[in-house]
Amino acid sequence: MQEKQPLVELKDINKYFPVGKDKLHVLKNLNLTIHKGEFIMIMGKSGSGKTTLMNIIGFLDRVSDGSYIFNEQDVSQLSENKKSEFRNEFFGFIFQQFFLIKSLNVIQNVKLPCIYERKKNTKEQNDIAQKYLTLVGLESKAKSKVTELSGGQQQRVAIARALVNDPLLIMADEPTGALDSETGTDIMNMLQELNQQGKTIVMVTHDEDLTRYATRVIRMKDGSFLEKGAAL
Repeated sequence: MQEKQPLVELKDINKYFPVGKDKLHVLKNLNLTIHKGEFIMIMGKSGSGKTTLMNIIGFLDRVSDGSYIFNEQDVSQLSENKKSEFRNEFFGFIFQQFFLIKSLNVIQNVKLPCIYERKKNTKEQNDIAQKYLTLVGLESKAKSKVTELSGGQQQRVAIARALVNDPLLIMADEPTGALDSETGTDIMNMLQELNQQGKTIVMVTHDEDLTRYATRVIRMKDGSFLEKGAAL
């Protein structure tokens, strides 16, 4: 059996936020390894630290102390420019609110990471964006306005955009939170299929029903990980 390769290694991670003259200890001495090919769900009540943890994994925030190894490289102290490059090259983000740009049509939204990357010409950008729109079943909507799409279709566009640079890690923050249950199930089935194809996914959710899609569930409370089986 092939040994699992670590993609994310967090060691003794702490995160503090200033509150007046004091500081709030939001993440407390966390240790976490995420292996390639896992579908991890991070669960916990509001204020448990799960969004802060997601932001640190996705280079949207930096650690106060501790070390972060990503794909065998120490990224704890990357500059803002380098973090931005890493985000665009290695990460795909899917959010509850979609964050599509309404002034752009569907295919223009999907190819945005390619434009930021500046390594592909316009034809290559369009071809790869069309490929992922086909993957999410929206090939006929390429020229549509974002505002003409349903919520579920908009989330599919967001997934296509998250995949367009072939990321090592997909970060999903409550991706079904703004959707009805049937559409949410469609989106979760799509994420599960991507995971089965080898994509590594880290997802934050409040929805206990969604844990069946995960290969591992991590529960948080007050900035710490709960032991397996501990009550929230």
